[in-house]
Amino acid sequence: MAKNKKIQVTLVKSPISCKPKHRATVRALGLRKIGQSVEHDDTAVIRGMTEQVGYLLEVVESD
Repeated sequence: MAKNKKIQVTLVKSPISCKPKHRATVRALGLRKIGQSVEHDDTAVIRGMTEQVGYLLEVVESD
């Protein structure tokens, strides 16, 4: 079975002053606190979410 690519997403800025839709996207990514990191499969859906709120996140690609 082929190994899936992963991306690590870290919340670096607070979503408090953002649009409610952007806050919901951050929560849907599984992020609650600044500095928290989560790992997701590198899919088009996750990429779209990270691009929408990219100004709040730091994204690192891994194998």
